[in-house]
Amino acid sequence: MIDFKSTLKIALNSLKVNKMRSALTSLGIIIGVAAVIIMLAIGSGANKQVQANMESMGSNLLTIRSASARTGGVSMGMGTKPTLNIKDADAIKKMARGVELVAPMLSSSKQVMYGNQNWSTTVYGVTRPYLTAKNYEIKQGRPFTKDDDKNSAKVAIIGSTVELELFGDLNSIGKTIRVGNVPFKVIGTLKSKGQMGPMDQDDLIFIPITTAQKKVFGVDFPGSVSQIIVKASSLEDTEIAINDIKEILRKRHHLGKAQPNDFEIRNSAEFQERMKSTVQTFAILLASIASVSLVVGGIGIMNIMLVSVTERTKEIGIRMAIGARAVDIQMQFLIEALILSLLGGLIGVITGIVIALLIGALFETNIVISFPPILLAFGFSGLVGIGFGYYPAYKASLLNPIDALRYE
Repeated sequence: MIDFKSTLKIALNSLKVNKMRSALTSLGIIIGVAAVIIMLAIGSGANKQVQANMESMGSNLLTIRSASARTGGVSMGMGTKPTLNIKDADAIKKMARGVELVAPMLSSSKQVMYGNQNWSTTVYGVTRPYLTAKNYEIKQGRPFTKDDDKNSAKVAIIGSTVELELFGDLNSIGKTIRVGNVPFKVIGTLKSKGQMGPMDQDDLIFIPITTAQKKVFGVDFPGSVSQIIVKASSLEDTEIAINDIKEILRKRHHLGKAQPNDFEIRNSAEFQERMKSTVQTFAILLASIASVSLVVGGIGIMNIMLVSVTERTKEIGIRMAIGARAVDIQMQFLIEALILSLLGGLIGVITGIVIALLIGALFETNIVISFPPILLAFGFSGLVGIGFGYYPAYKASLLNPIDALRYE
């Protein structure tokens, strides 16, 4: 029977004799474990940030865009030919199943001014449900009313970026800005939603859609819109809503069976899933690359242990001469390799957490540190120690006691 207590004591004493060598041997494991934890923390943080950004844009959304105009046989892209209008949105709201909100919209880049300040931003002509569908919240002031839309009122709700650029620290509520050459009264400001990749979700202005059509953008056809945003009641209702919307719009646009749709429907859920999958794949790739450091650390352990076996050949012969069995010798070297890797793993865990937190603080990025990746990295470091320590231990156990005692 193996005496684990005495074998462990001998292994620890052997490591203490060569402290510097033991520390350098563990360095590869320390770097590997720290790298895995840092990469997983960054990857998980990026995944969480993407999910938050997706939720801030609204969930269960369908975006219906106008058809593509063609010039000289070349498609100009969806939305370039006006085929949607306010009545289409009303029909969808009344007839489509599984629909919670319907919000028609027009948008265009415009120069806006207040006093001697000016700023180029995107102006959206919308109805009140648009803000709800896109998860925009009023910070100060009020939202649009039915009368604002009915009377084509020249009122505006501005994002925090526009507010900062035009007003600085001043209160913007009640002030008059100019959108192009048209004066608008600011009736509300929006809570900040931050960046969505390169897109600033706060760099915008909302005005009533009828005002946009009649006084700001000008439209080729009365009531035409560039997009209709539809919020499904639930994720399960999305496909039902898509099928109903297609049927409703094809009938309203008098399209024959052989004619293609003159509109396009995009499902935000599909885009969100693709984004999540991409970020998760990226996180796994980063962790896989970092894991190579652990393998390199394991090779370092194996090399040092092989050198140690050679240097301690006489010691092994003495132990065997006084009764140690081959399995005892093998266990001693395995324990040494395991201690080196676990100690390196523990230091690597602490180092990885500290560096990950520092990266999050310095670069203001989202970092997520959770227990499963820590346990995985630490456990893998132990497996590396056993895996790469086995051959040196096995080689030590095969030594002939007489030859080992004679070794110089």
